[in-house]
Amino acid sequence: MPIGRIRHKGLRELFDTGRTGRIAAPLQGKALLILDLLDNMESPADCRGVCKFHALAGDRAGSFAFAVSKNWRLTFVWRQGMADDVDFEDYH
Repeated sequence: MPIGRIRHKGLRELFDTGRTGRIAAPLQGKALLILDLLDNMESPADCRGVCKFHALAGDRAGSFAFAVSKNWRLTFVWRQGMADDVDFEDYH
């Protein structure tokens, strides 16, 4: 299922062109692999075991996250059969 909305401008640029100046170069390869997974998955269950994938809790319940680096996460919501509101954030 294709990705819905990508909120982070750098992630959108990375997804569309394969490069961006808005995300540190050492993080781009891993972020691109995760975006590829999101673009091809059929459910969040497809993500188990990948890049410390986990469901978020509390006020972020219903969202999921992948670890891209120590603090940076690629987050998304599963909505209508696709990854939506994909973001790149440091929420710690």
